[in-house]
Amino acid sequence: MSRKIIVLDTTLRDGEQVPGAKLNAVQKVEFARQLERLKVDIVEAGFPASSRGDFESVQAVTRAVGRQMSVTALARAVKSDIDAVYESIKEADQPLIHIVLGTSNIHVEKKFNRSKDAVMEMGVEAVRYAKTLLPHVQYSTEDASRSDFDYLWRTIEAVVKAGATMINVPDTVGYAEPHEFGELIRRINERLKNLDERVILSVHCHNDLGLATANTLSAIRGGADKVEVTVNGLGERAGNTSLEEVVMALKVREALFGCSTGIRTTELLPTSRLLTHLTGLDVQVNKAITGENAFAHSSGIHQDGLLKDKRVYEIMSPEEVGAESMELVLTARSGRHAFKHAAARMGFEPKDDADFEALFEKFLALADARKEVYDHDVFALVNGHREAQPKDEAVAARLFELDSFQVVTNELCPTATVKLRRGAETLKGSAVGDGPIDALYGVIRELAGYEVRLKHYKINSLSRGEEAVGRVNIQLEYDGKTFAGRAMDTDIIKASALAFLNGINAIVLDSAPGEEAVQAIG
Repeated sequence: MSRKIIVLDTTLRDGEQVPGAKLNAVQKVEFARQLERLKVDIVEAGFPASSRGDFESVQAVTRAVGRQMSVTALARAVKSDIDAVYESIKEADQPLIHIVLGTSNIHVEKKFNRSKDAVMEMGVEAVRYAKTLLPHVQYSTEDASRSDFDYLWRTIEAVVKAGATMINVPDTVGYAEPHEFGELIRRINERLKNLDERVILSVHCHNDLGLATANTLSAIRGGADKVEVTVNGLGERAGNTSLEEVVMALKVREALFGCSTGIRTTELLPTSRLLTHLTGLDVQVNKAITGENAFAHSSGIHQDGLLKDKRVYEIMSPEEVGAESMELVLTARSGRHAFKHAAARMGFEPKDDADFEALFEKFLALADARKEVYDHDVFALVNGHREAQPKDEAVAARLFELDSFQVVTNELCPTATVKLRRGAETLKGSAVGDGPIDALYGVIRELAGYEVRLKHYKINSLSRGEEAVGRVNIQLEYDGKTFAGRAMDTDIIKASALAFLNGINAIVLDSAPGEEAVQAIG
């Protein structure tokens, strides 16, 4: 029988540590619900001790998906962090406290400036305390791949005896090599099964040398029963192990690994696209599984082979990961059924008939203007519709909305006039700039009252033709933090304005003034 591998997705914690990838509570909940559709086993929702905002986001995720998935969050080996995790996830049906503490010489000596025994005792006391709160506790031996094995094992043995139910072995800095890491996991697994066979052995690999997926698969062969991964391999520095790569490797080579996951693979591409939309971080076109060219074949020899039998050059079908082997082009005459099918592939689940009709009307308007509507256009419609959904009244009253704008561009004096709404308040003003976007951003900055600095501006086409949907991604710096804003529209000036406003609104939704976020540990 195939061994079941538990999948923990840490996109909302480790993945979010990428500069500019920070999500607000509403976005985190939206992504967590997609992870639920993907059938992830455990979601790591954040680092609640880092800020009030992150605490509330973890709590919101727990309330949204905590009946369907196990929920965890990260804590350092200190009582206040553990309390923050407990309070934020306790409403879940299967809450899990995740504690992390370094075991390598460099971590013990440089980070903690204590003896190895003293650091080990910190971990043991943290696990003992966590066990008084919840039955399930994971202990991560940070930087395990650079640790002295005898000390690493003594630490694992001690925290298991203290009550840890999961042991996570991270390759924190992507230092390990597959054979070496697989052997490390084999040795730990052998001893762990003799110590307590109920304890789950887990791995968490980073991609600094491009080996995260290979190391994770090697660890599975060595006996690991759980993997910590992120969608699109998102994560700080070079990223984490890619969820979709591990899942599909186990599926395609199940006879070799003798393992499988419970992941609904047809949701892999919709999940990847949603994350790209929420973070503004594009997937490289040749990225395995979810890249735009992952199932594209341009070589004449390849095309000839495919026409004879797809198996000649495809080891998995596009449909398995949620892609279509042939893109369906929609028009205004395509009808509701065809559009509903296309929207469902983009992750759209209407609340009711009225919700679908509202989106369908937007599709018809776009189809009349564009004549032909492609997958990327539907993706833009679905996500624009999601963002336009009514928000909590208290929240909505704090957020800025674009009412109207006018931009005049010339070589002498580019000018922008903008009218915003904030709750019942209307704000109107004009500004000049070095160019139309500079003028537009100058007046929005002035009306919103936030002295932000534009760090990054990127525009690209999401579709084809003269009326293609343009996507604008920006990064704003405010009070030492980076906030992302993104928007899509056939009018790139409007998309630019909406992206800037979304960045401003991300600042509005951030944690209360005066709270300092603490960088999470991976």
